[in-house]
Parts: sequence; structure tokens; C-alpha cells
Amino acid sequence: MFVQELDRSVTFYQELLGLKVALRDEPAALLVSPEGFQLYLRSMGPGAQHPLGFVGIQYVVWTADGEEDLQRCERVLRRHSALVGTQTVDGFTWVEGRGPDDVPVVVTYPGPDRAPRHHILQRIYQW
Repeated sequence: MFVQELDRSVTFYQELLGLKVALRDEPAALLVSPEGFQLYLRSMGPGAQHPLGFVGIQYVVWTADGEEDLQRCERVLRRHSALVGTQTVDGFTWVEGRGPDDVPVVVTYPGPDRAPRHHILQRIYQW
């Protein structure tokens, strides 16, 4: 994920997702979870932009470990973002906020393995 400020983004994703820094150098960091999930962050500088609606990754959805973890993620997002929404659809809850670079961040519970998705959510067409 390209970010504007590496330190700010590392701190945010560590707090939100419980990731640990595995490797780091001046412009980039690798954050990992105990389960082996990886998130590479690369600083592109304070003037870098991420316009929504263009080709490329626009958002990523994470699955919380449980209801308490989802609530914790929602609290973290509320501390960092004025625009946080929560909704329950088809047996799962979707919490959406914004990351440090104004990129949409979504955390759900339960995951699709426990609450299968039956249709594309209309929300993704609104970005």
C-alpha cells in the first residue's frame, strides 16, 4: 500500500489490525500478523495522492477475530476518522472508516467462511 507518511501509517495499521513490524527501511515497512498475513507500506511522500475511482486497489477488507475485536477496530477508526459507518447485512457486520491517507478501510465480522456473501454490497459502487 502506498502511503504519504510511513510512521503514521505503521502506527495506524499496528493499532487497527494488531500487526507487527517484521522489516523496515527508510521508505518501506513490512507488517505481519501471527497468522502470516502481510501488509507492505511504502512512503510516497506528503504530496502523493490516491484518487478514488481510478484503476488500482481502492480499498481492502479485513475480517476481525471476533465481535469484541470488531468493536475495538471500530473504536480505533473513530479515533482516526470522522467518517465511520457500521451496518449489518446478511448476517455480518461491516465497519468502514478512513485510514491516515483518506483511503477507505473496512473491517467485517464474521468473515465469508462463517457468513457467506450472497450479493455484491451496493456500498462498493458508491466509492
